[in-house]
Amino acid sequence: MNKKFWIGIALTSVMLLTAACGASKSNTGGANEGVGGESEKSYTISISQIVEHPSLDATREGFIAALKDAGIEEGKNLKIDFNNAQNDMTNIKTISQKIATSDSDLALGIATPSALSLAEDVTDIPVLFAAVTDPVDAGIVTQLEAPGGNITGAADTNPDAIKQTMDFIAKELTDVKKVGLVINEGETNAVVMAKYAEEALKAHNIELVKAPIANTSEVQQAAESLVGRVDAIYITLDNNVVTGADAIIEVANANDIPFFSADRDTVEKGAFATVGFKYYDHGYEVGQMAVEILKNGKKPGEMDITVPQKLDFILNLKAAAEQGITVTDAMKSYVKDQENNIIE
Repeated sequence: MNKKFWIGIALTSVMLLTAACGASKSNTGGANEGVGGESEKSYTISISQIVEHPSLDATREGFIAALKDAGIEEGKNLKIDFNNAQNDMTNIKTISQKIATSDSDLALGIATPSALSLAEDVTDIPVLFAAVTDPVDAGIVTQLEAPGGNITGAADTNPDAIKQTMDFIAKELTDVKKVGLVINEGETNAVVMAKYAEEALKAHNIELVKAPIANTSEVQQAAESLVGRVDAIYITLDNNVVTGADAIIEVANANDIPFFSADRDTVEKGAFATVGFKYYDHGYEVGQMAVEILKNGKKPGEMDITVPQKLDFILNLKAAAEQGITVTDAMKSYVKDQENNIIE
């Protein structure tokens, strides 16, 4: 073969190799490049949750669902770093410090202690919170409107919900003169809600009797200590107490004591009534805030903190029977959405 032939072969090879390299770059681009060369961003969200119980778990599920509905889906373009502190304050601090040094795009604190720890430790990434009773009193933010800094979220308590519950007790259970409260006074959120309840009951000349606990293992003993001393039992959004709510339900059922809670999930488990909302919806609302931050560049500090607006009475008729309560038509009339909020 002649020299020109070999030169032609070499030039052809070089051209093919160059074209292949160009095609490879065009097809791979960045790790998340999509059709037409447009890059699809991937996200990492770190979640700090004080403990797992139905209300907090539903909050997390709603949060993740809102992200998915906006095209941010776990396993596709979202990685979730979920951290359960197992109700241990030391764990909460360790988790927030870990998140502070991570490459997360956003952090979520579920419940007051987890949110407060993130507020203290995480400064370089956006922070959201959910299932927090009073973010101002807890020291997470200084105001509800445009709180500033890198944090915002949704409070899970509307003081009017507590007042409505106490007014219901006074009007519909006229024999109630004392209401027992199982409470961990180490939880700021529980103390705030207890104050609202006490003030509302005082307006009806009903006494609030506290049964303090330090941890979940003491809930049953505290509930039993109220037997014979009170005419009804109430619990706030107190993580230690809500986690041990099954023990209160047993005591209430065994002794025909009406049991009221501050959350829907405990009513679904066996408390008689509350004025509340679905924690799934609460979490979904915070998830929508996350979408605004991640996709639309909103600044957390410019976003107002919200409180629940869609409140309704929730009654558990089976629990009423267990606790010796005769449910009247007048009681049922408090419930706006009777199809979904009267549990049989």
